[in-house]
Amino acid sequence: MEYQFKIKMNEGLYLRNPEDTELGRKILKHSVELIYKLGFEAFTFKKLAEEISSTEAGIYRYFENKHKLLIYITAWYFGWIEFQINFQTNNIKDHKVKLQKIISLLTSPIEDDKQTSYIDESLLHPVIVAEGSKAYLTKQVAEDNKLEFFQPYKDLCTLIGNVILAYNPNYKFPRSLASTIVEIAHFQNFFMHNLSSLTDFSKRNKETEIVEFLNDLVFSSLDRSDTFKTI
Repeated sequence: MEYQFKIKMNEGLYLRNPEDTELGRKILKHSVELIYKLGFEAFTFKKLAEEISSTEAGIYRYFENKHKLLIYITAWYFGWIEFQINFQTNNIKDHKVKLQKIISLLTSPIEDDKQTSYIDESLLHPVIVAEGSKAYLTKQVAEDNKLEFFQPYKDLCTLIGNVILAYNPNYKFPRSLASTIVEIAHFQNFFMHNLSSLTDFSKRNKETEIVEFLNDLVFSSLDRSDTFKTI
């Protein structure tokens, strides 16, 4: 079954919609590739311009600065993940199985989605794991939040929180658990490859074990008797 993925991005993130032009799509594609290769700190519009045989001025016509670009690709990723969750769990009626599928989608390696030729999701995923938190761990986070730059992340956590409540309607902390699932999926992956003493998965390098850990953590919380109301 084929599908059509299109997310409406916050217009405050760009000066010109990059998905509307060939140059804009090249900016997105090669930004992900360069950030994956160099890291966000070393990534510059000058290097990007050289990569795509354009000019810095041309890139600045689309994005005010590289931080706005990072927020854009992070928001795009969360929108894409939300779409994948909806698409791949649409016919799953068992709420536990649905939540397990969500955990697997958030944690497992991602293949490139051929329906989105200008973004390589297999590279975007490790970029978000390593760099995504830099989109909001900033001094201007409150101002960016007022502009609703992080809405796709919030929408994703709302979706996960709703599945949590469908599984256990009396659980007190669905939003906290939802965002924790996303962050743990990212940070344990990062620790596994970079700070091995902070995780138990370094020697085996298997994301499947992070999935197992998250399932244990999540359902240990949701299945505790004191999370249910006394009948």
